[in-house]
Amino acid sequence: MSKIAFVFPGQGSQTVGMCKAFYDEYPVVKQIFEEADDALGYSISKMCFEGPAEDLKLTANTQPAILTASTACAAVMKEHGVSCDIAAGHSLGEYSALVNTGALKFADAVRIVNKRGQFMQEAVPVGEGSMAAILGLDSDKIVEICRSVEAESGEAVQAVNFNCPGQVVIAGAVNPVNKAIEALKAAGAKRAVLLPVSAPFHSTLMQPAAARLAEVLAPIEIKDITVPVVANVTAQEVTSGEEIKKLLVKQAAMPVLWETSVRNMVAGGVDIFVEVGPGKVLTGFTKKIAKGMMALNVEDAASLEKTLAELNK
Repeated sequence: MSKIAFVFPGQGSQTVGMCKAFYDEYPVVKQIFEEADDALGYSISKMCFEGPAEDLKLTANTQPAILTASTACAAVMKEHGVSCDIAAGHSLGEYSALVNTGALKFADAVRIVNKRGQFMQEAVPVGEGSMAAILGLDSDKIVEICRSVEAESGEAVQAVNFNCPGQVVIAGAVNPVNKAIEALKAAGAKRAVLLPVSAPFHSTLMQPAAARLAEVLAPIEIKDITVPVVANVTAQEVTSGEEIKKLLVKQAAMPVLWETSVRNMVAGGVDIFVEVGPGKVLTGFTKKIAKGMMALNVEDAASLEKTLAELNK
């Protein structure tokens, strides 16, 4: 029997207009967006549906927007009788996975990720941090070169997102990231693409954000769960609310072990991956990591119809 994983997207997957069709069609989706607006004290719904894109790109808005859209897509799947055996999310997406499995109340999650985005932005002033995707070079080599540049420059640069074979993202201060890019190209990287982000997410420069996040999370109830979530920090299944809370704090300033997470889910029997939420970034990663596995996505009516048809075969 097939084992289904729901995987939830992270920052960068947002688009103006996301989930509007679901909002118009499904009362449960309208309810979710209204709950998000109430929790935040401003209309994230209007921002998701109408923009402007520049406001939606601000990390304190992007994070609750994607969380809300992903939760809405999961609710639509539930309406059609589809649930998961295991869940995971890329960075911010881990919060969507925790809402979906019942570990975290949706309203709490919306407020937390709004603060998380704010803390991450404030940890490193705009223009002082940078991220780049390194394509076509072995991950061990990338880690080694980043460590060498960091030791030489005395400034942070680290491999922070291990996304799929041939794609690792590095992050840190602007100058050492640029030095690392030159060294990585010299070592044989096919491409290095600077990312349009406002902070060096998941690097050690995010430790002030992690400390502030710990304070916000401290009073929040995170429940034990029966459907496990694969944590970014360990790439292992977690079901204990207490452990989940510790890992969420660590996650802000530690690498996302996405490739290993997917491999571990496959080793645990998962053969269907459904990306639940805006975009197809994780679907692309899945196809590179777990060739032969079914990789589907649900973000709108067309993708929902296609996914339901595949699952009902």
